Order: sequence, then C-alpha cells, then structure tokens
Amino acid sequence: MRSFLKFFLAALLAIIVFTGLCFVALLIFVTALSGSDKVNIEPKSVLLLDLSQPFSDRRQDNTISRLSGDASFETVPLYDVIRLIHYAKTDSSIRAIYIKSNENANGFAASEELRNALIDFRQSKKFVIAYGETIMQKAYYVANTAEKIYCNPEGEFEWKGFASQMFFIKNALKKLEIEPQIFYDGKFKSATEPLREEKMTDANRLQTQVWLGDLYNTLLLSTSAERDIDTAVLHQYANAFAIRRPADAEKFKLIDGIKYDDEVKAELRQRIGIAKDEEIRFVPVSVYAEAVNLKKYSSNRIAVIYAEGEIVGGKGSEKQVGGDEYRNLFAKARRDKNIKAIVLRVNSPGGSALASDVIWRETQLARSEGKPVIVSMGDLAASGGYYISSGADSIFAQPNTITGSIGVFGIIPDFSAFLKNKLGVTFDAVKTSTHADIGSISRPLTPAEKQIIQEEVDTVYHTFKSRVSEGRKKDPAYIDSIAQGRVWTGERALQIGLVDRLGGLEDAISCAARMAKLKDFSIREYPEPKSIWDLLKSGYSKTVKTKSIKEELGEQEYQIYMQVKRIKEITGTIQARMPYDIRIN
Repeated sequence: MRSFLKFFLAALLAIIVFTGLCFVALLIFVTALSGSDKVNIEPKSVLLLDLSQPFSDRRQDNTISRLSGDASFETVPLYDVIRLIHYAKTDSSIRAIYIKSNENANGFAASEELRNALIDFRQSKKFVIAYGETIMQKAYYVANTAEKIYCNPEGEFEWKGFASQMFFIKNALKKLEIEPQIFYDGKFKSATEPLREEKMTDANRLQTQVWLGDLYNTLLLSTSAERDIDTAVLHQYANAFAIRRPADAEKFKLIDGIKYDDEVKAELRQRIGIAKDEEIRFVPVSVYAEAVNLKKYSSNRIAVIYAEGEIVGGKGSEKQVGGDEYRNLFAKARRDKNIKAIVLRVNSPGGSALASDVIWRETQLARSEGKPVIVSMGDLAASGGYYISSGADSIFAQPNTITGSIGVFGIIPDFSAFLKNKLGVTFDAVKTSTHADIGSISRPLTPAEKQIIQEEVDTVYHTFKSRVSEGRKKDPAYIDSIAQGRVWTGERALQIGLVDRLGGLEDAISCAARMAKLKDFSIREYPEPKSIWDLLKSGYSKTVKTKSIKEELGEQEYQIYMQVKRIKEITGTIQARMPYDIRIN
C-alpha cells in the first residue's frame, strides 16, 4: 500500500509539473506573439480594404486569431479603420487604396463612414481603385468612391434595387396549436407581426416603403454624384433590369472597365511606379493597424462606450448589451476624474425595456455630474437602442441609420393545446392565489390577466415616450405622433427631431471634446477586450460554433433560426426591440 501511494503521488506530481510547464510555455508564446516587433510598411505599398470583412464597433483581442492562423477571425474596429484611412492620406509609404469589392459585410451606416473616409483620402494626390469578381450593390455603394472601378468580365454586377422581406409563422403556430398571446403598443410596432399576421400590415408596409426607399435613394444619389449619371436614369436601369452582366455596367458607365485580376494589378503596378514583374505590397487593414500607432496620451480623456448587440438584463454576453455590465461601465467612467465626456456608440436593435431604462439612468447620472454624454448611432439604434440614446446632450446618426421604433411589446405563448394534443402532456397545479401562475405557458391567460399584462405594457410605453419627450425637449403629444413603433432613417429622424446632427463616431467625439472644452485628449474605450484566458475558455469556441451552424444551415436559414431563438428568449418580458433582422436583398 505504501509503495502504491509512493508511485501514485510521484505520478501526480509529475502531471502537475508537466501541466505547469505547458502553462508557462503557452504564456511565454502568447506574450511573445502579442508583443512582437512593430510592423514596418515598405515604400510604394497599397492599403487593402476588403469589404467582405465586417468591421464591428467593439475592440476585440486578436491573439487567438493569430494563434489559429485564421485571418478571417482577426478584426479591426470600424473607428480604427476610419482613422487608418485618414492616416494613410499623409503616409508616404502608402501610395493607393485597393478596395476588394465583392460582398460588403458591413451595414449601410458603417459603409457611409467608410465612404466619407475614402472620399477624404482622394483629396490627396493618391488614388483609389476598386475591383470585384462579383460586385454586389452594397459593395458598390462603397466602391463607387474609387477613381477607377473594374469588374471581372465573366463575373456579376448587381444593379436591381432593394427589397426587404419578412417571414410569417402565424399559420405554422396555428397548425401546432400554439397561441402566442401578444401585447403591444404602437400601430407601427411590427415586431410581433410574424406571429400574428400572414403578411405585412398596411402601417408596416408604409414604413418599410419609406425607410427602404430612403436607403435606395442614398445609393442612387451617391452613385449619381460619383459617376455623373442622373438618378432617374439610374433608377430606370434598375427598373428595367438593364444591367445583367459586367459589360452592361461598363456600357452604362457604372464601372470603368471589365478586367481580370492580373490586368487590374498591371495597371496598379504602373500607377504606383514599380516593375511589371514586381510583387505589389498589399497591406491589409489588420496589418496596417499593427504598424500605425493611433493612440494619443493625455490626462484628459473621452470615454467611448460601445453598446453593440441586443439589450438584455444582467451581465449579458460579449455580443450583448447587459444592463448590469453597462451600469458598471458608466459608473466607472463617471467616477474617473480624468474622463471629461462620454460618447455612447449605439448599434443595437433594442431588447429588454428594463435594462434599457437602467442604462438610460446612467446617462442621466453622468450628465448630472457635469460630464457631457454624446450618442453616435451606427447601423441600427432602434427601440431600446433609441431608449438608451434619448437622454443624451446630442445625438449623431448617419443618413441611413435605422432608428426610432419607439414602442414596446410582450409575448406569453400558450402551449397547452400543443403539449396536450401533439405530445400528450398535461398539467395540474395548486395555487395560493388566483394569479399565482400568471404567465405560465401551460394554460391560456384569462381576460383579467390579459388586461393586467396590457396595462403593464402601456405603462412601459408611457415611460419610454416620457424619456424621449424629456430628452428631446418635445411636447409629449408630438412624441406620441412620431412614436407608435415607427422606424425612421437617420435623415428623417433629423427632420422630426429624434437626432441632432448627421455624422459618424469621429464627429460625435469631436462634439464631446467641444462640449467638455478639450483641446487635447485621449480616448478610453469600454468594454475593454476580454483577456486571452477568457477567450480561450469561451469566446473562440462560440465563434467556431456560430460559424459551423451558419455553414451547415446557410445564411438565410441561419437568420430564421436566430429569429426563432430570439422569440423564445424574449417570452414573458416586456421588450423594446425589433425581434427580426432588417435584411435587404
């Protein structure tokens, strides 16, 4: 027995030592990787902007991406991309920007920020070339800022206008004998339509026609300005489906030519002044970010808090806006004496009405302590996303930001018939009071309970409108007239007083500096990127899982899966959100 214990303890000690050595080795490797030498940009380099890469708002740690060797996981935040393009304008090592313009993984507001930065870059003596084997409309929206646009002769050029489609599951629920039991306020609050209608209501069709038309007009106007073609002519091309191949796009002057990749690169070599057989020094944005130091150091700071994702109670995940976490982030920024102003960057479809109110409260506490709060809206700042924005000193949005949707709803599904008739499951209960089990999915609500829940929804809606009325300094009756759950583009939101100015994150930060009377300042970003160990534990595996599901289902089916999943998650709580994604084809 003593001999066994001796060998057992020796083996255990060996395992502990081996594990410790592996841990230290990994730590050394990661440290060496993250602390590698600064990247040097060689002369006559070309900055590569790949539009298929999504540029999110929140900064992420890319160490795991480098460890995996998969560059598709490596991300650069949108704010950095914009600043890098500005920096490249005066960087003698960068001679041009090459836009890889097949698909565009970014939203319309983010694309607008990219467009503005590229247009500014062209004010220098440098040039921009765009090329795609297949150029989709949203990619063209950015690519049309280029001096020259080329497409593969056998590729595809899309010019057909926009369409937005919703799916409806009312009849599917009916067949399954599931009663959704929906409560909402706002005639435009189309959030619950997929559950209660077979097609769009007249109100939803109207608002969709307006905001979709606004986005389409933005595409037409930007193309008209860059290609010198009348918007009516551009619309006629789309209406007649006149552009079916890249040669048609060349014929109608939407692009400058049809070329293969090698031909475009030959022109690029000639223009930057290198030999025809010399390798072009393309610098991806992620590499350029490693080479350029964008950080400024000052005792005066502006906090930029990124609220990206759906708003939920509690801590939330990395891709959510958790009420508890963001309350703590605001409190941290509020108590930091070096932070003189706060910029809240909102890119959210909304979510929990309660969590939205928690975050709204924090914006008011910051303002009460003399710290200006400026909101910068990204692609989407709707419903709860607008709720948390409404109390700011000033609100910035892009013309094609989707915002508004001031309305609330609640869903309490009744599964009793489905469970009994389809699965043979029944329920029984003992209660100490009449409504002790209100909200249970095992029975339908009584008329009295339906009235109780509708009154709760009405109360939350009234509070929401009051927050907006107070923040925007508008009459409650006027706010009610532009609320009703209606979705607005940023340009229309400016006209009706829901936002103050059109502009991007840079503009909002400049405004915050002016309001805080700062001539020199640095940026402090929240939430801070998760540590390498947190990512090792959860982040990377979740990313891989999501990517695998997308590949298995397909992009459209994945979105349907996510919408059904969200409906399940929001059951039983009052929501200020859009539970379906706005998708434009």
